[in-house]
Amino acid sequence: MTARAADLPGVLATQQLTEFLSVVADRPGGPAAQHAAVECAARALDADIAMLMMDDGVVAAYGVTVEDVPAYAISEVVAGRRSALEVGGRRYAAAVATIDGDPAGLLVLGRESAPFTAEEICLLRGLARVLELSLRALQTTESERRYARENDRLLDFLNQRQRLFEHLTEVQRAIARRAPLDQIFDTVTVSLRGLLDVDMCCLNLLDRDDPSRASMTAFAGVRAETAMRLQHLPLPTAGVSGLAILGDELMMVTDYAASPIAMPSMSAHRLASVMATPVHENGVVVGSLTVGTYGRTREWDKPAQEVLKAYAEHVSLALTDARTLEAMNQAFHDSLTGLASRALFLTRMEEQLAAGSLAVLFVDLDRFKVINDSLGHAAGDRLLVEVADRIRACLRDQDTAARLGGDEFAVLLPGIGGAEEAKPIADRILQALREPFQLQPAAGESYISSSIGVAFSGAAEHGAQELMVHADLAMYQAKKQGKDRVELFAPEMEEVFQATIAMETDLRRAVVRHEFELRYQPIVHLRTREITGVEALIRWRHPEVGVIPPLDFIPLAEETGMIVPIGEWVLREACARVAEWNERRSDPSATPRTATRGPLSVSVNISAVQLEQADLPDMVRAILDETGLPPYSLVLELTESLMVDHRPETLHRLEALKALGCRLAIDDFGTGYSSLAYLRQFPVDIIKIDKSFVDDVVDEPTAAALTLGIIQLGQALQLSTIAEGIEHAGQLSSLAGGNCELGQGYFFAEPLTGAALNELLFPA
Repeated sequence: MTARAADLPGVLATQQLTEFLSVVADRPGGPAAQHAAVECAARALDADIAMLMMDDGVVAAYGVTVEDVPAYAISEVVAGRRSALEVGGRRYAAAVATIDGDPAGLLVLGRESAPFTAEEICLLRGLARVLELSLRALQTTESERRYARENDRLLDFLNQRQRLFEHLTEVQRAIARRAPLDQIFDTVTVSLRGLLDVDMCCLNLLDRDDPSRASMTAFAGVRAETAMRLQHLPLPTAGVSGLAILGDELMMVTDYAASPIAMPSMSAHRLASVMATPVHENGVVVGSLTVGTYGRTREWDKPAQEVLKAYAEHVSLALTDARTLEAMNQAFHDSLTGLASRALFLTRMEEQLAAGSLAVLFVDLDRFKVINDSLGHAAGDRLLVEVADRIRACLRDQDTAARLGGDEFAVLLPGIGGAEEAKPIADRILQALREPFQLQPAAGESYISSSIGVAFSGAAEHGAQELMVHADLAMYQAKKQGKDRVELFAPEMEEVFQATIAMETDLRRAVVRHEFELRYQPIVHLRTREITGVEALIRWRHPEVGVIPPLDFIPLAEETGMIVPIGEWVLREACARVAEWNERRSDPSATPRTATRGPLSVSVNISAVQLEQADLPDMVRAILDETGLPPYSLVLELTESLMVDHRPETLHRLEALKALGCRLAIDDFGTGYSSLAYLRQFPVDIIKIDKSFVDDVVDEPTAAALTLGIIQLGQALQLSTIAEGIEHAGQLSSLAGGNCELGQGYFFAEPLTGAALNELLFPA
């Protein structure tokens, strides 16, 4: 890319737009402005020919005569059916930008040397937008002149009208210089106050975060303390200015003191007469421009109304121009971090792929949502800004970093010979993001990590979108492998991805076709060997593959959100079945051995995705009411990782479930982030000792000590303990001797079908 092209998104584009607006604004009439615009646009983009078309006719041309302009060929370019023009026996690469308004038009450029880049086309669109705004301003000025010539009542107003033109020219030049908006607004209010011989003038604009309120943005003849009180006012209470915005029309009040919409703060300053007109941005009302007199009433005649409208139109021009520049900059750069935008990143990738080899890094932050939710969005934004700075610091001068959206970043590494050469840079980024972040003075240090995927392409080997998909798949693999790591793309990742897509399709069908079934593993009192409860475990009976265990499909169900309807089915089915068994166990006509047993509990796993659902407590309550299962008989099992990566809403939902009367259990306790803090903070009733401890409780003294410690911890906190995975009598003896209350495992029974457990509970 040439230095000129590389700078277009930045300083040079702004300079070209400023020069363009200055050239056009200095022309006295429409035709002169049109010819100046065409010539300036050609210079700005090194074009050989340029044409301006209005209402399907050529009104100005550069480098070609009007008669030689191929109107039909231009329409083909606009329609996307061709990308070049034949003019005078020469072939030109073409670029076209539309000009909205009345009349509508096209700004067309042609160049023999090389096609126009994406940045140049974006600049061309900016030039067209500036031309549209300038022509509109010229039309406004011309209509003012025409009005003055054609209306005899304005003959005495010609001198003031000349002053109007001079004042408006001053405003136009401020816009052309790209003066700050507040300076332009101050120029407007001071100029208008003097021109109309009024005592006050103010500009009120809608709050961008709350369009139902407006604030006094600029003023002349209003006390500063009064202006401070007129910030963020609801529009219905903003007096004449608010009504002009709400009604999108000019409003006039001659006797302000007697008006029912008079504002006390302005009446206190003896405001006598007021006139306000709306201000627009791209045709939408965004504020109002207001003038008034103190202590003396005034009739607002037609000339005064037109002067106010003319100034309001120029405020609209300044606003629209500023927002257009802002939008152009945002099209190239992320507004929060200053990194390249997705559009610019893809454009540079396409250019580099055509010229040589490159690597792409796809960087996704781990646990960003936890930081954002726990510390607030402001802290989340600060984190993203600092992440962007750290990524920049890890790169070479020729590299490009971009924020693709949310907490996703990408890096373009040109001139790389292979994916392995890109890995050291990825490792530097990985290490940089492991360092602590200071996001809030009172919050201490915050930590995140990242998962990074790396993909490589030789020159013209892959398209930009394909390479992005490869990097994304590699990042996804890094997530699956435990996060906080770098993975290089391998072709088999696509095969796995396609298999995952196929399984997702089957999973969605399985929900509709009722292909799921439950197994029930008994939970036994270790001293009495009595079955006190069951754990409900889901299985997927695939019509072609057969039974699929939960570890093979639950992660995908959580990722796709399908776990929500699946989890609801599991909960309803398990509660209904256990309620039926408990009813039989309490039946007086049952055998004495069965009738004397207490009611069974049922344990059901709840995923983090289910806990994200605000209606989870209501859903559980409805199922309990529907099935008749007492809340105390339902145990909801949670993972330790969920306790760590929780949001405030998570705790509220758990407390709501606890309030229903349900019990809560921590599953696989001891394998993750075990902490007394979580046991104290969360309303837990049961801890389940992970099978990995139970496996070695007989032969490994360390495992035995840890297991005994967990049991004693549960007793100290008045929590029940359940040992998972008991497979032989030695384990049972050690656990029972250590006062572990409950257990489950193949020593007692494997997960059973409903029919098999029914036979176990109610033997013939």
